[in-house]
Amino acid sequence: MSNANTSIPNHEADIENSNAGTSGTNDTYQQAQDNRADQLNPNHEPTNPK
Repeated sequence: MSNANTSIPNHEADIENSNAGTSGTNDTYQQAQDNRADQLNPNHEPTNPK
């Protein structure tokens, strides 16, 4: 009873893979890029200020 739809995501590889040449982007890659942009933006306020 193996299910072909169950696969373990490889987040380390996904973060570096933009899926260039396709019609979309990798969700993990996009989330990493959004996080990076937030960290580099001097006007961004942290969600959990200490």
